[in-house]
Amino acid sequence: MKAKLFTATSNTSCRKAIAWLNEYNIPYTEKNISVTPITVEEIQEILSLTDEGTEEIISKKAYAIKKLKVDLDTLSMPELYEVIQGNPGILRLPILHDGKKLQVGYNDDEIRQFLPRWFRISQFQKLKAIPH
Repeated sequence: MKAKLFTATSNTSCRKAIAWLNEYNIPYTEKNISVTPITVEEIQEILSLTDEGTEEIISKKAYAIKKLKVDLDTLSMPELYEVIQGNPGILRLPILHDGKKLQVGYNDDEIRQFLPRWFRISQFQKLKAIPH
């Protein structure tokens, strides 16, 4: 499955993720949620891959959250989907997933999970071949 990358315009972490994916020739589709709204189905798909639910994908420190003046913990899921769709700035971006693995935000080490297994094995073999 081709990875899906959710980004926002002028987000440095998103640009880093795009550059990394391109550098390693990882196939992906990008959706800029500043331009094209995220769908309820996409939010549900992302949430299905989280360990911590909404805590993992929503930035409690985001200016958009403070501006909303809404207690997200009191919202029903349909209400939360509506808030996310109307205020995409509350999401921690980039969000990258391939249907099995999920990464929220950009992290140099964690994003390596999207490298194909054969590539990771070949890199490991090269490390073993280096004399110590």
